[in-house]
Amino acid sequence: MGWENQTVLVTGAGGFIGSHLTERLVALGAKTRALVRYNSANLAGWLDASPVKDEMELFFGDIWDRDSLRGAFKGVDTVFHLAALIGIPYSYHAPVSYVRTNVEGALNVFQLAIEVGAKKVVHTSTSEVYGTARRALIDEDHPLQGQSPYSASKIGGDKLAEAYHLSFGLPVVTVRPFNTFGPRQSARAVIPTIITQALTRREIHVGSLEPTRDLNYVADTVDGFIRAAAAPAAIGEVINIGTGKEISVGDLAKMILEIIGKEIPIVSDRERVRPEKSEVGRLCADNRKARDLISWQPAHSLRDGLAETVEWFRGNLAKYRPDTYVV
Repeated sequence: MGWENQTVLVTGAGGFIGSHLTERLVALGAKTRALVRYNSANLAGWLDASPVKDEMELFFGDIWDRDSLRGAFKGVDTVFHLAALIGIPYSYHAPVSYVRTNVEGALNVFQLAIEVGAKKVVHTSTSEVYGTARRALIDEDHPLQGQSPYSASKIGGDKLAEAYHLSFGLPVVTVRPFNTFGPRQSARAVIPTIITQALTRREIHVGSLEPTRDLNYVADTVDGFIRAAAAPAAIGEVINIGTGKEISVGDLAKMILEIIGKEIPIVSDRERVRPEKSEVGRLCADNRKARDLISWQPAHSLRDGLAETVEWFRGNLAKYRPDTYVV
């Protein structure tokens, strides 16, 4: 795909993955629009500090308010839909907010994409929709299990993508990233939680140590989005973006401490443990479909990605609160 002739829109552009994706699209030469959530301070999240902020067009709105999105969608060729509420613990407290953002928000994006005749919509899913793995490697046909209000809301968005493709011919591909990490990630995620505590405290507090995760560096996840958008064969498909390797939370914390060069206790904190039946015990991607359909595979090892992430957090600790459990 020649991105120089494309008008692209990224929803959730001020967030972790969204900001990296937006910057990559600018670098590729696309006419890039960034949709961020309206706020009275006119702040654009991580894009406020982006060196290419002046090379994109910013739009402010709310993903669950269709009228506030219309201007951003006019004349768009490709939509990358990343806007979402993502914190799993907070979804226990505010499930309605998750339905409005992750289900109704997706509905608004799909409806507007049809209205403007968008050529491609890349919808963002999550490995959390699979729940605890029923087989060693999770392929795209694995059953979906709503083990938290967050995962249930993302399943709802995914099924709307499927319905809009089958019912109305929406040219949509659902990209299902496994656990992405890297610079700018929220402290609601496990890796920033471990790194910021390791750099500032005498012990690390996490939830359960046993669950395993398939961890993908953010630059590789962004590459998956770009390749999915460029591949005609991806339309109507769901594609896992994961490494095919897993590591437990406990071993992950040990690896981060090795990279930092520090030895401190790793504590399983009851306050941070998910409800027993809501915890996802094992996640590991079968990524053969990504390799076959969009020629994607990860370029970074876990250790190399973690080393880059640790260095970024060293220089940005003031943006985080290591002593506070962020729900």
